[in-house]
Amino acid sequence: MTTSPTLFVTGAGGKLGRRVVELLLERGYAGKIVAGSRHPEKLSFAGVETRKADFSDPAGFTTALQGVDRVLIISTDVIGEARIKLQVDAVNAAKAAGVKRIVYTSLPHPEPGSVIPMAADHYATEQAIKATGIDYTILRNSWYTEGLLGSLASAIAGGKWYTAAGAGVISHVTREDTAKAAAGALLADEVGSRVFTITGPEALTVRQLAAITSDVTGRPIDVVDVSDEQYAAGLQQAGFPADLAGLLTTFEVGQRQGALSMVTDAVETLWGDKPTTVREFLLANKAALTPAA
Repeated sequence: MTTSPTLFVTGAGGKLGRRVVELLLERGYAGKIVAGSRHPEKLSFAGVETRKADFSDPAGFTTALQGVDRVLIISTDVIGEARIKLQVDAVNAAKAAGVKRIVYTSLPHPEPGSVIPMAADHYATEQAIKATGIDYTILRNSWYTEGLLGSLASAIAGGKWYTAAGAGVISHVTREDTAKAAAGALLADEVGSRVFTITGPEALTVRQLAAITSDVTGRPIDVVDVSDEQYAAGLQQAGFPADLAGLLTTFEVGQRQGALSMVTDAVETLWGDKPTTVREFLLANKAALTPAA
């Protein structure tokens, strides 16, 4: 009799990890599900075992992964060398524990030469995963559609959307769809390794995004093209620290250069559902875009 693989979801206290666990339960997975977090006492899932999962404690994480067949390693919220160390330690813990498949959340085109600074963190982690010799599924998630809400609310309020992205397109994907892709990757019974770029169903320019938003809200938005320097300066004038303003500017450059332009059917391949369009997402979140009267 074949036993269903034991699945481990790290970061289960966060928005993405929590939703992955919920989706596995909704699919009625017959095997064992383990939810991991630095604070497992805060987790509450019916029928799900909880364990402490702290990447900064490799020995403890190795112990937590005992008996696990497939682990989802959700990238941490720190960046730079600190993130690389945490994630590489987590990968090596998975190998030490005898895990048979690693699923990892990366970003599109993380190879050297990317204009997006955090790409280096993901590339190093991907290389560490490949070096283990363990089967893997790498999920290169595009930018969250949820990230549009803040900038769109500001653009609606002021009537202008300042951008350095030019005519570059970006394929936003909802957090829900990335969770579906991750859950699907954990459930997939396959041999070998695969890399998926997880995107929404369309790649849009800033002007197209503005037009959709105006159509949904009935509020006009004038798109204003600016240089990288002007964009960064504008963010600092709005109160953003210089380092964060510089990082956000690289996202504009990345969009302009096509780093996030790929459109794939990975969500449907991994889960079976078509991904949510930007229009559908904005209609569902219209209240977050316009202030109450």
